[in-house]
Amino acid sequence: MTEQDAQDWLDEYGRAWINGDPDLVVTLFSDNATYRETSFDDPMRGRDEIREYWQNGAADAQEDVEFASQVWAVENDTAFAGWQARFTRKASGARVELDGVFRLVFSKEQGTLRCTVLEEWWHSKES
Repeated sequence: MTEQDAQDWLDEYGRAWINGDPDLVVTLFSDNATYRETSFDDPMRGRDEIREYWQNGAADAQEDVEFASQVWAVENDTAFAGWQARFTRKASGARVELDGVFRLVFSKEQGTLRCTVLEEWWHSKES
């Protein structure tokens, strides 16, 4: 896997978030992927749980989303990246800024790069 492979995956992840598209985001993950939003929560397991998280947390709750990312390092099947996002909460109108880090583990499935493990750490500011 190259840094460009990881960046391409992140670009598609960003498109899914910007468009509020949980169906697109789950295509980026393997069937049995784990997704850990914070280090204190149990990971979501599999595409169904990931899709539900994205439907409730992004598609139904956010608008005016912006996303950027930078691959920091790739070693074998693992990538580390920084990311930034901004969005407006639909319920309150509050603007949220996030700055975070991903640890991503990938596998190739039928020639397509899929994430098998996503772990993130982030900070937020809300106004």
